[in-house]
Amino acid sequence: MFITCLDLEGVLIPEIWIAVAKRMKIPELEITTRDEPDYDKLMKKRIEILNMNNITLNDIQTIIKSMTPLLGAKEFLDWLQEYSEILILTDSYREFAKPMVKALGNYALFCHNLEINEEGKIVKYNLRLRNMKKITIQKLKELNFVLIAVGDSYNDIEMLKEADFGILFRPPENVKAEYPQFPSIFEYAELKENIKEILTS
Repeated sequence: MFITCLDLEGVLIPEIWIAVAKRMKIPELEITTRDEPDYDKLMKKRIEILNMNNITLNDIQTIIKSMTPLLGAKEFLDWLQEYSEILILTDSYREFAKPMVKALGNYALFCHNLEINEEGKIVKYNLRLRNMKKITIQKLKELNFVLIAVGDSYNDIEMLKEADFGILFRPPENVKAEYPQFPSIFEYAELKENIKEILTS
């Protein structure tokens, strides 16, 4: 039995932090896990920038409400669910991701959460556990599932390595070049064909 674990941002929805950066006109927030492999460093800097600019969780959630899934993402998931269980496995946060996952079809979501102060500002991020993506794949394999993993960024690489089949979807050139062992796919139709081959092999 197959489980397909998919990253959320960059694979199924646009990058939330880039949307916030553009709406708030703060270019420093455009740096994502596609650019910075040190997740802790990235998140601490993001929270510092948000608080320096008095940006609240509500401000970010308002931006997220205006976003829609990537073109073709929901149709791809509708197709995939006929052949594989689906798990959205992301280093995003429940406070950000839940509305977007609902728009995609309310698939199972494994993510982290944020700590918010009385002023509605983000003061801390809480990881469900460190290396959550990799460990989730390991535990599912122990249950005798066959794992397909799809991601696009540095923080997806350990998940892809641990899965039976790892796929990069629309990776930036730096990630594609550093990890040539994974197929790099850029359209949902091509991703569908790649997964079809896996399912029938």
